[in-house]
This record gives sequence, structure tokens and C-alpha cells, in this order.
Amino acid sequence: MMKTTKTPETITLEKTFPGNIPPAVAPPDAPQSGFAEKIAIVTGGGRGIGFAVARQLIAHGAEMVALFDLKQEALEKAVTSLDKTHCYPVAVDVTDEEQVKNAVTQIASRYGRIDLLANMAGIPGPSARVENYSFSAFKNVYAVNVFGTFLMMKYCLPYMQKNRYGTIVNTCSCSGMRGYALEIGYGSSKSAVLGMTMNAANENGGNGVRVNCVSPGWVNTGMLDDILSQYADTKDGGYTKETLRNGTMNRPSTPDEVANVVRFLLSDDARYVNGANFVCDGGKTLG
Repeated sequence: MMKTTKTPETITLEKTFPGNIPPAVAPPDAPQSGFAEKIAIVTGGGRGIGFAVARQLIAHGAEMVALFDLKQEALEKAVTSLDKTHCYPVAVDVTDEEQVKNAVTQIASRYGRIDLLANMAGIPGPSARVENYSFSAFKNVYAVNVFGTFLMMKYCLPYMQKNRYGTIVNTCSCSGMRGYALEIGYGSSKSAVLGMTMNAANENGGNGVRVNCVSPGWVNTGMLDDILSQYADTKDGGYTKETLRNGTMNRPSTPDEVANVVRFLLSDDARYVNGANFVCDGGKTLG
């Protein structure tokens, strides 16, 4: 980039380097990424990415983060690592409509509103070829990944719409964007989540409610450990965290690296983002 500098005697051209560019000044109405006074629900909040999202929301000022998780033990462990004055654990099976309805109603009644929803709960299901994949396992994966996401949106959206404010982030996956082998259950369930995200986003937006999703690649969580143990039992197995197709970064991401993206999408910094799928896969889907 070039700039023109005029002197009384002559005109000269000087290169302008990035280091010489003055810092940007935010306009007076620029949104802030803090979450002061916000009430959030994070599913899968006891572990993995969900826990990382909850921790970041609390660190950035959320008034209350409700942790929804199936496992009471995981919730109890999570709470000991968080600011107890800003987190509220709820044992919920997201595949059970009555449990979801009651839990969401409980949070809305207790705190007056629901501002943020991070749908992070999910399971990988077995690693198997289509012809070897049991129908019961297939239905179980959909129950958590698809129906659980749907139910949480169904019962949170009315509170957000009433207040004309709310943001939802669902969890898709690069597996939902590509047809990877041995992932018919998980991959197709995440394709469904991507579709639901766009459906819900299209029905909202102008009413102050936004719906987006994040698509991680491999993430260094307990879920990855489960998948690796399953791969070891297949003829295509034998993978380790180092030999997986990790993309250009040559490693799985950390839960916090994905949570960073989720936090942005939940924030008012992303106030013009609706119906988007943010890929956070370290370049895995590049090839």
C-alpha cells in the first residue's frame, strides 16, 4: 500500500508498512464481547467443549451459566472448578422432552429470561461401516445429537423471542460437511444439525434472535479417546492423536480453541452473524 506525502518543494512516495498504521478506533456504538447480566444454558456443560464454553462465559462476566449434563458426577466435578456464584448445575437428559421442558422452564423462572444457548452435548456413536451399523445405535446418536439439539431450541426460543434477544450456537462438525468412512451415524447427525441451524436462523434474525453453529474437527476430549479406542477395533484403525487426519495444524484442537469461536458467536460482537457455520477444524476439510 502506498501513500502520498506532500512537501512545499516536491511530491514523494513512501511505503507504508503495517507497523506504521495507527490502531483502529472503535466507533461509539461498537458492540462489546462481555456477557454482563446474561443468562446462559450450556448443554454438555460438565465436560469437554461444553465445560470450556461455560468457563469462558463466566470469565467474561455472565451473570449465570446453567450447566445441563446427563451425568451428575461430571456436573459436580465441573462446579468445583468454576465460580459457584455464577453457575447452576442441572442433571438433564436432552433426549427426554419432559426433562428438557422442565429444566428450561426452571431456568427461565429462576432468572427471568434466557439469553444464550450453547448446544454442546453430543455423542460419537460406534465407528462402523453402514452395513455393520446397528439401527439401535443409529437412533441413539440421533436422539442426542439431533433430537436433543432440536428440543433445546424448541423450548428456549420462545423466551428469547419474547425478549427480542437471544443467541444460539449449535455443534455441527466437519464430519457433517464431508462423508467420512465409519461415521454414518455421527456424520449424518451433524449434517442434520447444520440444516436445523439454518432453518431456525431463517425463522428468526430480525426479531433479535440469532442461530449459528460451529464445526470442529478432532478435539482433544474424552470423546476423541472413545473414538480412537473404537478405531483400534476396525481394519481401518490403529490411529493415534498424532496420526489422525488433523489438518494443517497437525494436532487436535483444545476444547478452549473451539470455545473461543462459540463465545464469539454468542457475543454481541457477532450481532450481524445469523445462519452461519463457523469451521474450526485446523484445516482438516481442506483435503
